[in-house]
Parts: sequence; C-alpha cells; structure tokens
Amino acid sequence: MKSPIIVSLLICSTGHLWAQNSEVAKGNEEYEKKRYRNAESLYREAVKKDPKQYPGNYNLGSALYRQDKFEEAAQQYLNSSVADNDPEKQAKAYYNMGNALLKAEKYQESVEAYKKALRINPNDEDARYNLSYAMQKLKQQQQQQQQQNKDQKQDQQKQEQQKQDQQKQQDPKQQPPQQQQPQPQPKQPKMTKEEAERMLRALKNDEKELQKEKAKKYPVTNSNPEKNW
Repeated sequence: MKSPIIVSLLICSTGHLWAQNSEVAKGNEEYEKKRYRNAESLYREAVKKDPKQYPGNYNLGSALYRQDKFEEAAQQYLNSSVADNDPEKQAKAYYNMGNALLKAEKYQESVEAYKKALRINPNDEDARYNLSYAMQKLKQQQQQQQQQNKDQKQDQQKQEQQKQDQQKQQDPKQQPPQQQQPQPQPKQPKMTKEEAERMLRALKNDEKELQKEKAKKYPVTNSNPEKNW
C-alpha cells in the first residue's frame, strides 16, 4: 500500500483579507524561504494580537508541522477551524489536523479529524484515502497493544512463579521423618525328618555320656544307714 497523502497548506497573504496583518505576510515570506522557526515567531505575534484569526492560527500550524511539532500543529489547526465559518477553510483545517495527528501516531484522533473534514467536504479524495490509512494504522496499534498486554501478563506470571520457587528453596518445608522399613529376617532352612531324628539321637547320646561322667565323679552311696538293733 502506498504512503498516505500528507499535505500542509499555507494560507497566503495575498488579497484584501490578509493584507491588514503584516506579521502574517512576513511570516509567509519566511515560510516560503523554509525558515520555519522565523515564520513560527511571526505567526505567533499575529495570533497574540488576534487569537481568533484564521490565517495566523492556520499558518502557525503549518510552520510547526514543518518542524515536526505535530501535536502543537494539530492544536493550531483546530484553533483555526473554529476561527472562520467558511466550510472550505474548516475542511482544510480538519484535513491538516488529521495529517498532523497521523504523523504524531495519534491514530484515533487522526481518524476523527478526517471524518470531520469529509462531513464538510465529502468529495475530498485525499481525506478519504488518509482516513482509510489512519484506520489501518489504528487497527495495527490496537493489535500491538493487545499483544503487548498479553506478553506483559505472561512475564508477570513467570516472575511470580520464579519468586515462589526461590522462596521454597530458601525456606523449605520440614519433611516428615521417614519410617524405617523392617528389615526382612533371613529364612531358616527347613529341617528334614531324617536330620531331625539324627539330631535327637545325638542329643540322647550326649545325655548318656554326661550321665556316665557324673557317675564316675560322684559314685552313688547308700543313703539309708543300717539299723542298729
């Protein structure tokens, strides 16, 4: 899509309408020489003398526009739009106001200014084209803002999660003591019947041997004394 049509019109001092204001005439001369700062000063002098005049406000807006002071320029175009009841002049003021706001990336305000220009002059194709362009830029701006808000929300959530994770690491909750699991006891091997009988015989034999040893050490005597009748 081609770039929007940006036109900043200058109201010349030729003719009986502006001849009475020498500051506007001198400002126009400086403007034509591209001495926009000097032109701005002269236009301001003219507006100071007559704040409601159309040419001083309008041309001051153009001088500010050429210096990339777009928001100030838009205000001066607005001032000029209410300074004269001529529909043609009002339409031009709103059109240039839309241009200045478009350059300032004030897309919503720019759209409204172009609409006002078209209400007065529906045949202004430049205003219609710039209105379409401004609406597209406004849509893009809104989409970017929505995406930016979404990204910002995600960043905040991520930071909050990181903060919570750091707090958990710095102050971990006390874990409950782990209960010791009982150790499995080794299983005793099962004894066969034959092994049990051998063990029992061995125990009996050991018992007999023990009795024999005791008999040798401690011989048995008759504990009952003979009666002496």
